Amino acid sequence: MNEHRLTTARIVAFREYLIDQERESSTVEKYLHDIREFHSWLNGRTVTKETASLWKEHLAKKGYAPATINGKIAALSSFLEKAGWQECKIRPLRIQHKAFRDSDRELTKEEYEKLVTTANDRGRERLALILETICATGIRVSELRYITVEALDRGRAEIAMKGKIRTIMIPGKLRRKLMRYVKKKKIVSGEVFLTRNGKAVSRKQIWAEMKALCKKAGIEAGKVFPHNLRHLFARCFYQVCRDIARLADVLGHSSIDTTRIYLISSGVEHERTLERLRLIT
Repeated sequence: MNEHRLTTARIVAFREYLIDQERESSTVEKYLHDIREFHSWLNGRTVTKETASLWKEHLAKKGYAPATINGKIAALSSFLEKAGWQECKIRPLRIQHKAFRDSDRELTKEEYEKLVTTANDRGRERLALILETICATGIRVSELRYITVEALDRGRAEIAMKGKIRTIMIPGKLRRKLMRYVKKKKIVSGEVFLTRNGKAVSRKQIWAEMKALCKKAGIEAGKVFPHNLRHLFARCFYQVCRDIARLADVLGHSSIDTTRIYLISSGVEHERTLERLRLIT
């Protein structure tokens, strides 16, 4: 059997493969980071099913959370598929789905509204609108580039991600706010959210601005990140329509199992549900 050597050239080829697969830039960065970490850990050893299993054990001993370990295994599996080394693939850890999420990680609607109010009070109109756009449409932060002047004119955005195209409706109130914004900023075409230099606002910049805002708003930093706004949209949408298949389509999920993760109740809500059972005399 030929030895499987993990080389820098193979990592570069893997990067090109991920880009060709239209993976999100954040996913490309994460997968490459994980494969480089595996490469470093191998320290010259060949890639085998045994070394892959030993790496999984190593990650567990290092104290990584099970979900984090599975994320790294997913990156490795993708790499092994590209390399044609399927016989080296290993199984992820089996994790039972949580019945509830930690309250200290869940952004509430009241906290979201406080973030928007604080941003507006401090003259951060662009940031306030970014928060509202993500939360009112359920898009990913990487999909903000599809919110364009042309999309505002149509009242909907066509989002092309992961080889799929889905249509996102832009709520009337949000649309009117954004149209006033682009008129004031004299943006006549293309993306709505731009820097002073006319370039698209980066994911990194949005993240940093949100972290700075949470301090001003008095909200725990661990709750404030773009994807949590998408989770809040999902919970609010489901409370209104109670249609998980429809929500999966809106979010762009291929599997309803992924959508279910977004709908896990908070620990506080779960405790209230248990109390309503009235099983303690």
